[in-house]
Amino acid sequence: MIKRIEKLRALMKNEVIDAYLVTSPANLRYLTNFTGTAGLAFITLDKAFFITDFRYTEQANEQVEEMTIIQQQGDIVGEIIKLVEKEGISVLGFEDALMTYAEYSVFEEVIDAELAPASGMIEKLREQKDTGEIAIIEKACAIADEGFEYILKMIRPGMTEIEVANQLDFFMRSLGASGTSFDTIVASGIRSALPHGVASEKMIQQGDMITLDFGCVYQGYVSDITRTFAIGDPGQQLKDIYQIVLAAQLKVIETAQAGVTGAQLDAVARDFITEAGYGEAFGHSTGHGIGMEIHEGPNISRSNKHPLSAGNVITDEPGIYLAGLGGVRIEDDLVILAEGNRILTKAPKELILL
Repeated sequence: MIKRIEKLRALMKNEVIDAYLVTSPANLRYLTNFTGTAGLAFITLDKAFFITDFRYTEQANEQVEEMTIIQQQGDIVGEIIKLVEKEGISVLGFEDALMTYAEYSVFEEVIDAELAPASGMIEKLREQKDTGEIAIIEKACAIADEGFEYILKMIRPGMTEIEVANQLDFFMRSLGASGTSFDTIVASGIRSALPHGVASEKMIQQGDMITLDFGCVYQGYVSDITRTFAIGDPGQQLKDIYQIVLAAQLKVIETAQAGVTGAQLDAVARDFITEAGYGEAFGHSTGHGIGMEIHEGPNISRSNKHPLSAGNVITDEPGIYLAGLGGVRIEDDLVILAEGNRILTKAPKELILL
């Protein structure tokens, strides 16, 4: 963790920030390994403090290394005021994307330091995963792969989408997941045209195309996978669309490596689908980064002109959605390498007709 803090300090020096107040749960875990729900970190250019209350002091002493643990006495803002005064802080960076206006108003009134909006600094560090992080994400992906295999064996006409989602979620927990990455998407029949069709009371029927988008949390990191399959024959148009989406998804895998921008990678899938006549039916970006949160940088979208770096973990998830008919999305998680990439999700991608 100390190496991560040193990287943050280098960014703080560039931004002329004397101290950084870390409140995001994901950023706290990244920098301190703390998994509790109450606490914050106060990082200066040469010291580091972790503040929590009596409920989590023992946990903090076990998990947080290379930091001075402070058990708050009363309001946590009071502890921050003391540190600002004691350490002679003139400019205090804070995570403005997370702080409410009411919280900011309190800080502005009582803290004798310039408050510097500094969201994104730690998130930028988190984009480049080390080997340990990648190994954990790979395990989260393996659990999701097993979940897909399980669903193929148990799903049948007459089940509701919610029943499928619940069984999948519980199964992944039985394999060691602490939770799901997001609300599991089970979109069947014409509902498969909904890119984010969270599981409903709809009953699965023979001939339904089914989009299953899900993932799990394992040791603080997420997986994110989408597979589309059918119960019986969904019809020729959807089968044709499936092959178009699969070809686009594979072209992204062929292209993804360090140095390629997010916009370039997005164009690989988007141009292919457009040439096939379905450009207007692909309305979302091709992918996004994953890690401690389900949506992290870098984005694989038209707007991201920055080159990918080795160690980025991204999704590759093109799709085609036709209202009144159905849709197809196929998604894998990829680790970007200096040359090429490595696919972390291994579940089969050929069209499965159950």
